[in-house]
Amino acid sequence: MYLTVPLTRKIRIGIVGCGRISKNHFDSIETHADNLELVAICDNDQKTLTAHQEKYAVNGYTRLEDMLAKEQLDVVSICTPSGTHPEQVILVANKGVHVITEKPMATRWSDGVAMVKACDNARVRLFVVKQNRSNATLQLLKKAIKEKRFGRINMVNLNVFWSRPQEYYDQAKWRGTWELDGGAFMNQASHYVDLIDWLIGPVASVQAMTATLKRDIEVEDTGVMNIRWRNGALGSMCVTMLTYPKNYEGSITILGDKGTVKVGGVAVNDIQTWQFEDERDYDKGIKDASYETTSVYGFGHPLYYTNVIDVLRGNAEPDTDGREGLKSLEVLIAAYLSARDGKTINLPLEY
Repeated sequence: MYLTVPLTRKIRIGIVGCGRISKNHFDSIETHADNLELVAICDNDQKTLTAHQEKYAVNGYTRLEDMLAKEQLDVVSICTPSGTHPEQVILVANKGVHVITEKPMATRWSDGVAMVKACDNARVRLFVVKQNRSNATLQLLKKAIKEKRFGRINMVNLNVFWSRPQEYYDQAKWRGTWELDGGAFMNQASHYVDLIDWLIGPVASVQAMTATLKRDIEVEDTGVMNIRWRNGALGSMCVTMLTYPKNYEGSITILGDKGTVKVGGVAVNDIQTWQFEDERDYDKGIKDASYETTSVYGFGHPLYYTNVIDVLRGNAEPDTDGREGLKSLEVLIAAYLSARDGKTINLPLEY
């Protein structure tokens, strides 16, 4: 049995890492103020920590160990560089506290597996943030796939044509490194890699090529991947952070015997093609599902936290737990192995 939080009090949450993505978590906590109470934050940069302490009027710590020792927490959100997630998640889990971690859950396959095992052993929940799944556009697409409206899915294409200037990578030493960040596939396109399994199904094999064409970084700024799914479908994914002059497209196109759909826009926020052999009532709502966005993050974090709350109250199961997070991590690691060794990588990585 997992620990749950009674309805008689709010769920006490702490945030580790007050950088770029943390705002989505702070805002989500405010949205769910009836159920969530922010009690502490942690950041290893004193200036950043002080600014957020003053803004949110909570206790602040420069060391996660101190925050866990001094605060009574139910759950901790990890918003730090990707390569630090494993150590921090395991540390939190060993204190008997539930964990939410941003994507990707880890930069190494073995680290991801260790995170899941640690949370299992501690009987705490591990939530891996995949907020794009909550987007109205992708919820409609998922519904159509579950209802088998495509017939046999034959081909799938994903594009992530975004822009990250050198100044973006120069903001912090960890950006653009293998150890802590990962490249265009692992970091920026991680949520799109998640769609590969979540929408279409388990992957049989991948072939990938990556390149560092322009940016002064360790990792790739551009890459391509061919995908074969176990259901027989073929597909590809094209990713670059060199698009001029700004983010251009984040899309998925699915071609089936009985349906063709493209969800595009800058971040899968616009249903551009929706054609099926049959008709359903919800087809009339595709225009309402599309939305304007000023951020590639979308608006899914508050919805993701709704599920976290329901799970911690004992009323639901996680939408994306650690094992679900491992699915996209496995595809990512397979892509990097393929690009490094110049060969097809078959899945699963472990038998």
